[in-house]
Amino acid sequence: MTSAPLLLRDLRERVCTRHGETVSTESTDAPKFAAVIYNPIKVDIDAIKEAAGREAGEAGWAETRYYETSVEDPGGEVTTEALSDGAAMIIAAGGDGTVRAVAEAMSGSGVPIALLPSGTGNLLARNLNLTLDDLDHSLHSAFAGKNRPIDLAKIDIERSGGKIDHHAYLVMAGLGLDAKMLANTDEELKAKVGWLAYVGAIGKALTDKNYLRMRYQLGTQKPRAVRAHTIIMGNCGSLMANVVLLPDAAVDDGELDIIVLRPEGFIGWVQIFVKVIWENGVLRRTKLGEKLVSPDVKALNYFRGEKLTVRLSRAEPIELDGDEFGEATALKTWVEPGGLLVRVPEEA
Repeated sequence: MTSAPLLLRDLRERVCTRHGETVSTESTDAPKFAAVIYNPIKVDIDAIKEAAGREAGEAGWAETRYYETSVEDPGGEVTTEALSDGAAMIIAAGGDGTVRAVAEAMSGSGVPIALLPSGTGNLLARNLNLTLDDLDHSLHSAFAGKNRPIDLAKIDIERSGGKIDHHAYLVMAGLGLDAKMLANTDEELKAKVGWLAYVGAIGKALTDKNYLRMRYQLGTQKPRAVRAHTIIMGNCGSLMANVVLLPDAAVDDGELDIIVLRPEGFIGWVQIFVKVIWENGVLRRTKLGEKLVSPDVKALNYFRGEKLTVRLSRAEPIELDGDEFGEATALKTWVEPGGLLVRVPEEA
């Protein structure tokens, strides 16, 4: 007599023969789950759990799992752990640094990332026109939205001594003004007043007379030598306060947009201000205004390409997506077209 456990097993593992092959009819489709990678300093995790639980239930997903970042691990290691656990979607809850670290660890996984903007800049979310301050809408977009492929920027940073670190970024990488600005920013003040804390740091960076001396090569073009105040490589173009630094940049065009600042005194900075604040931020918003945009000025030059190589005359501070990344003596950066899937609202 066949025991009950064996009967149950037979029911679960019915086998049929088709075209000479033995095929199990047992369903191995377990409910998929999402993983929230969160910065405990910047988010209300209880509110996230409540909203995520509701949205996951309505979408037919399993219970969401939670992974906390730390000073030692800004998100990369716990993201790798979540992917190893089988997460079908990663939800990054934190600032630009958290999102960058999570995306770097997700490279090549084919798993989509959803954003819960929680920091000062939230620059990727801004460039994707995602909701910045609506938790319920952001989580609904995560569970009920759709995937949008965007480019993922990669960078090899060479250090003094020849060591090379490999990283990814989503918005911008820079040498010069922005890297020095970050180094001069008071973190306690930033926590209290947000982006206004950068104002004093910008003033210090602008008075720095140590220019970058470098050789750069865009794609397969001839290498060029240049003396510049700042060089920024961008996957996106917009900053906070509606500042459009790279007007032609798009997150899915397969190219990097590069800006080189070479101001000579006060007039040079005026030219840059007019270009970035007035022309990019105001004139380019209308067809009539675009006709009034002036050609490139000496103080500011734009380039575009799939790959950029830079070698510096000395080690210089470098930043990725608003975080300090030490000093670089050289770098190579490129984009992986469609290298990251981002969850966006269905109606987007």
